[in-house]
Amino acid sequence: MALFQSIFAMLYQFGDTFAFLVISCAGLAVIFGMMGVINLAHGEFIMCGAYVTASSVRVGMPLPLAILTGAIVAGVIGIIIERLVIRHLYHRPLDSIIATWGISLIATQGVLIVLGSTMQGVGTPLGSITVGEQSFSLYRLVLMATATLLLGGLYVLFYHSRFGVIARATIQKPNMAKALGVNTSRMYSLTFGLGAALAGLAGGLYAPTMTMVPTMGATFIVESFVTVVVGGADIFVGAAPAAAILALIKTALTAWYGQLFGQIGLLVTVILVIRILPGGLSGWLKGTNR
Repeated sequence: MALFQSIFAMLYQFGDTFAFLVISCAGLAVIFGMMGVINLAHGEFIMCGAYVTASSVRVGMPLPLAILTGAIVAGVIGIIIERLVIRHLYHRPLDSIIATWGISLIATQGVLIVLGSTMQGVGTPLGSITVGEQSFSLYRLVLMATATLLLGGLYVLFYHSRFGVIARATIQKPNMAKALGVNTSRMYSLTFGLGAALAGLAGGLYAPTMTMVPTMGATFIVESFVTVVVGGADIFVGAAPAAAILALIKTALTAWYGQLFGQIGLLVTVILVIRILPGGLSGWLKGTNR
């Protein structure tokens, strides 16, 4: 029984870390991985989704609907920011870094001034299960299933739907897409808004598990960038193996040496991948790394 409990605990931790990496990087995969915009405000879109979710639950909205509301609000804000700021900075990566960093600071300090240093959170739903002497949250299992569904849904959306084909064509060959009658301006806005909405979804999903503070997005951003970079250029092909490998490394190092070494392991991994596989895991899987 003790062996089964240990194996279940390790698998549970692996699944929890895998879900966190996938859900937190989904929005960044669209904005950074596909559009090439280095979005340092990714954490603030996550924070927006979490705050809207918590506020919606407090006024009596069911949690699933509150999470959806948080994602929609973050997506709308993303579209507004794209139209006002980001669209002038495509193909200007350094400028986009500065602009999104500024948006990040404004959002964090604005929430701190208006709503204070903390906010009443949302209780974790669904209770827990007991295996041996340890308890495990059922909601974390829901997050694991959600991460798998999210990966599959995004792959289908971008590779097997009209929207996905047009979005990828607009981002890769904007002049050709425009010549064929595509409203490229609208597609950029919708794609950026989708990335922001996915970030808001991450915040909403993890709102019941975290302390609600204006800087909560910082918890997600390092893991998000690491997963996207390790995944490579074709992020929807590389995201799943990248998240699985990183989750395995972080789970093992955390179990053996503690949380700090788990974080160090992620950073060392991304350094090695950049050095050995410049195209990331997706480039290696497709045989395009040189």
